[in-house]
Amino acid sequence: MKYRNPILSGFHPDPSICRAGEDFYLVTSTFEFYPGVPVYHSRNLVDWELLGYCMTEENEFNLEKCAPSGGIYAPTIRYHEGMFFMITTNVSDKGHFIVHTENPRNGWSKPQWICEGGIDPTLFWDDDGKVYFLCNGNDAEGHSTIEICEINPFNGKLLSERRILSYGCGGKYPEGAHLYKRFGKYYLMLAEGGTEYGHMETIQRADDIYGPYEPCPHNPILTHRDDTKGEIHCTGHADIVEDQNGNWWMVCLGTRCNGGERGIMMQHHLGRETFLTPVVWSENGWPIVGNNGKIALSMEGPLPEEVSDTDYTEKLNFEDNFSKAEFDLRYNYLRNPHAECYVRELENKSLFLKGTEETLNNQASPTWIGVRQQEFCCDAKVDIEVCETREGFRAGLTAFYNQYYHYEICVAKNQNKREIQLAKHVHDIFAVTAKAEIPAGKQISLRVESDKGKYYFYYTVNGEKEVFLGSGLTAGLSTEGTVPMSFTGTYLALFAENGDARFKNFSIKYKK
Repeated sequence: MKYRNPILSGFHPDPSICRAGEDFYLVTSTFEFYPGVPVYHSRNLVDWELLGYCMTEENEFNLEKCAPSGGIYAPTIRYHEGMFFMITTNVSDKGHFIVHTENPRNGWSKPQWICEGGIDPTLFWDDDGKVYFLCNGNDAEGHSTIEICEINPFNGKLLSERRILSYGCGGKYPEGAHLYKRFGKYYLMLAEGGTEYGHMETIQRADDIYGPYEPCPHNPILTHRDDTKGEIHCTGHADIVEDQNGNWWMVCLGTRCNGGERGIMMQHHLGRETFLTPVVWSENGWPIVGNNGKIALSMEGPLPEEVSDTDYTEKLNFEDNFSKAEFDLRYNYLRNPHAECYVRELENKSLFLKGTEETLNNQASPTWIGVRQQEFCCDAKVDIEVCETREGFRAGLTAFYNQYYHYEICVAKNQNKREIQLAKHVHDIFAVTAKAEIPAGKQISLRVESDKGKYYFYYTVNGEKEVFLGSGLTAGLSTEGTVPMSFTGTYLALFAENGDARFKNFSIKYKK
């Protein structure tokens, strides 16, 4: 059956997958965004439903003052004897932790913390019932390692000393390790080369869990580092799963580059996305991934169930008229939100945002609520009514990467005048690049359109003719240009600062 990649578009990095019967479950990293660690469900490996999140206020999830691309790193999800386990690292809190549940739809336990360093943890159940914890680390000389020890997955207590398992297969930054057992051997799969354009996936095997491990003769088993087609880049940080029919599959991260009039650029702003590829095992017992280590935007494989015939862009479209009490699960916040600042007014079909002194430029929790941008070409709209304001008030619609990189069209109060402003923050430069004074009418509509090269910003006042205010290059929100090392992607979000605003009819429509 044919299917389309990525299977989770937009900001969905570091995927991990498990199977329970005929059901598949997948998690990804979330960094400074809240709630943490989305859990997706599928029966066919292509169409995914967001069930909820592992980390919420119910299990004391802390992202206060979290730096951009801090927070949650590289989760792993596993299923064993009726129980789901998720292990990950909050690098901005107390490090590694495990949560568990019998049903991902019903919430997760409180975190059990693991007092060890490193990132990218994983769990492995052996045939004798022992459970192992693996993560990356460093030896006495500072060389990167993959380390292992026994663990109790319910309380996080380590039951043995950590031992070095591997130094990788020659690439820098061995990380994202997962351990599997097949053909009576232990297979250690890991990412190497860094998560940028030299990214790759390698594999080793051993007769004993502690090694020694021999590398696969055709490593790397997955990489696009030398691919000249330019459709997909940065592939790696993978996990594999066997379906109920005995077929094997790999999920991995990858990126699609933006561009413009000059064509494809080595830049991406949607984030690292989740891709799917078939895996077959050679006669020598080594995995062969995709087309000899390459994957494509369109692939074929023996999927366990038929794929939905719903148009891809229709599945991505987002619409909220604020007529329901609950927030859509696709909404995220910046760090821990202040719940009192987000009021769904069902009688008015509106969202009332209470803006505080915290702005989009701060490492804090501004009044901000958004959804991932999942394709290059889209059209985001919202109606806004200004309420109580003070000097410095801003409220509107933003294309947001992190506190240092965002563009927004907003209503603002400037020297007692009401304006529509186009503002940009790139590196350490924040500026209003276009503005127009407007009357005090209540009917204001804001719109952001995007393609691979640019964002375009428009507004309408009192139902009059739409006005184009300006544009911004997608390159300004691209990961490759960020000052701190960054791992996230662009959101389309509503926000308010220094005053209150009421939003109606928020929508994002994607184009083919």
